[in-house]
Amino acid sequence: MTVVTKLDSNTSTLLDSIPTDLFIDGQWVNGAGTPLPVFDPSTGEQIATIANADLGDAFKALDAATAAAASWAATSPRQRSEILRRCYDLMIERRDEIAWLISMENGKTLEDARGEVTYAAEFFRWFAEEAVRLNGEVSIAPSGANRILVEHQPIGVAILVTPWNFPAAMATRKIAPALAAGCTCILKPATETPLTAYLLAQMFAQAGVPNGVINVVTTSQSGAVVSALLHDPRVRKISFTGSTEVGRKLLHEAADAVISSSMELGGNAPFIIFEDADLDLAVESAMIAKMRNGGEACTAANRFYVHSSLAPQFAERISQRMAALEMGAGYDLTTQCGPMITAKAVDRLHGLTLDAQALGATLLCGGEIPDGPGFFYPPTVLTNVPTKARVFSEEIFGPIVAITSFDDEEDVIRMANDTEYGLISYVFTRDLARGLRVSERMESGMVALNRGLASDPAAPFGGTKQSGLGREGAHHGILEFCETKYIAVAW
Repeated sequence: MTVVTKLDSNTSTLLDSIPTDLFIDGQWVNGAGTPLPVFDPSTGEQIATIANADLGDAFKALDAATAAAASWAATSPRQRSEILRRCYDLMIERRDEIAWLISMENGKTLEDARGEVTYAAEFFRWFAEEAVRLNGEVSIAPSGANRILVEHQPIGVAILVTPWNFPAAMATRKIAPALAAGCTCILKPATETPLTAYLLAQMFAQAGVPNGVINVVTTSQSGAVVSALLHDPRVRKISFTGSTEVGRKLLHEAADAVISSSMELGGNAPFIIFEDADLDLAVESAMIAKMRNGGEACTAANRFYVHSSLAPQFAERISQRMAALEMGAGYDLTTQCGPMITAKAVDRLHGLTLDAQALGATLLCGGEIPDGPGFFYPPTVLTNVPTKARVFSEEIFGPIVAITSFDDEEDVIRMANDTEYGLISYVFTRDLARGLRVSERMESGMVALNRGLASDPAAPFGGTKQSGLGREGAHHGILEFCETKYIAVAW
């Protein structure tokens, strides 16, 4: 199998316009470390070089965020709201440009990238509205001796650490509520996809975000830099999206200074199809839940549990759909499945496929690494997968559908919950009572009932167990960046 790649004529012009230096205190500055390469996963070729921050650069960003903190916190909610709304408007105006950039450095299809930009921008619109509705409370103490006043104040300087799979949305999902609450921040994007973050920083400055309120640093010393910042008493918040393994380490670091921590970590989502499910809807939803961003998403459906009466039909139909997807460069308009982020990711996916086959799973499509260039793995479907296979215990993060069958509701609930993760579950049934009953028993922070997509800026995003702490989006998201203060007063 070969892969078709095609560069747009505007690619060079777009790349030349993207800042590649550190963004500190409203200025573009060189990093002290050796510059870092950025690669196009569709071709494996280098497309840019970015600044590499050392500890000194990181503390300059912290100095800037600290210096701007008091004035930003004192800015009226309406002023903050208007600035956030301008950020939204600029992102929508430049949606296609941002989408092309995401496709080039991340590899996702243009359709996915445009969807990400729309989703990412919506966090600014949502939190522009939340900024002016951060209401407190007034009540009378039960004794009648005093009033109880409750206020929500900005927590302080926040460290925001984001992954490569949604370079725009993971940044705005943290920046928007932080700014709405009155916090300043330091964003550390992944070095695989830093260009989107730098373009966004340029736009945020254009929207009127004051100097020092948002700082962006890329570094090859992520662990050392974040650790040093977390041990500085000026930092009061960390919000991290990434693997559970790294999240555990950051929680240890944050514990030393008792820093408020929001963790959006890994997932291992079950996708349950009961015997009375609408099979057409289930197949269509499975394509969305599995193939958004080529499967490189923490919310991606991982383990497909299909009632034995529907399992053969579902396996046949989903394999036909997956096999028909056209692979190619993310920025090729005909592409339906782009590359993975690195060659290492491809090797890992192939290892998962081979492991499942060795344990008795049947390969229906895909399963072979195609000829280059780029980091591609084909849409793959495995059926009759033993639950002890690695694809059922590890987060896949790629275009592999792993199917097993079940007969009993209690059994499938037990299997679905038999994981350390608890981010999202997918449940399909025409019986609303059953759907709600099973949804309530899912050990996950989110459930998509007869839907292949649950993420919404107006809804609380987050997991249970080792999938994380805290929530992003909704009103809950702004509270993550607030300290709740109680004032006892009598009048």
